[in-house]
Amino acid sequence: MKEKISIVIPCYNEEPMIELFYKEMSNVSKNGLKTYDFEYIFVNDGSSDRTLEIMRKLSVQNPSEVRYLSFSRNFGKEAALYAGLKAASGDFIVVMDVDLQDPPSLLPEMINLLKSDDYDCVGTRRTTRVGEPPIRSFFAKQFYKLINRITDIEIVDGARDYRIMTRQMTDSVLSVSEYNRFSKGIFSWVGYNTTYINYENVERMAGKTNWSFWGLFKYSLDGIVSFSEVPLSISSFIGLFSFIVSILMAIFFTVRTVLFNNPTEGWTSLMVVILGLGGIQLFSIGILGKYVGKMFLEAKKRPLFVIKEQSGTGDETNE
Repeated sequence: MKEKISIVIPCYNEEPMIELFYKEMSNVSKNGLKTYDFEYIFVNDGSSDRTLEIMRKLSVQNPSEVRYLSFSRNFGKEAALYAGLKAASGDFIVVMDVDLQDPPSLLPEMINLLKSDDYDCVGTRRTTRVGEPPIRSFFAKQFYKLINRITDIEIVDGARDYRIMTRQMTDSVLSVSEYNRFSKGIFSWVGYNTTYINYENVERMAGKTNWSFWGLFKYSLDGIVSFSEVPLSISSFIGLFSFIVSILMAIFFTVRTVLFNNPTEGWTSLMVVILGLGGIQLFSIGILGKYVGKMFLEAKKRPLFVIKEQSGTGDETNE
């Protein structure tokens, strides 16, 4: 009996890419991976174009290989990824983006490496960021440096979500069922023996990216908050430092007034101090609020996603 490889593909407004992706993957599976059965799980994350229609068509044309899940609205890539992993039934599970920036041609090498060595996961890492805005590349590199410094996980600079995992590792990832998900961190947190294949950046073949700079920035903040308490420690340190400075300033002005008969004056300096301390307080409250907000969402235990439609049934599913 052949081993099965499940391919999980989150999609949001990817109408131009789905058929191109499936054609490219079919060529790779038929030419280099004939000894495996394949299962494609497309997850429609509330797209507003013809993404779902194309998924339906592929599923009808290839019922033994292609499955799809369609959310009732846009829940985000993390929810789509989690839904796809839960639906996957393969012995090995692959996570890929549909834009072909994750080269399908690497898959045979990834599978061979996974099976020939004692690895539980083989991921991919971009060595270049050609075609990406310089400011995005700069902040991405700084993010990897920062999160590796302030957390107990390690995320390789340039690492993609594109990876193949064993069934055991996939089940461990699914066991982390938190609402606020940061998959790159979860892949690292669960452990397991992981290696990476390097490749040069590949630009998408059609369509445009759905990730804005602001979206990536918020996603980065979520990753830091999910895996580190350092921002809270920084907030506490700033508060303590400000308190010590205020005590020293009080002593200084008191001594100056008593010994040198130089009364403290200066409305401007007073306002600077007040506004400075107020800004620090609001900054600290903002950090604390971010963590409290995450706790609030976790405590409500809302489902990560709602499935409105899936291949073979029209039943609604919550998870």
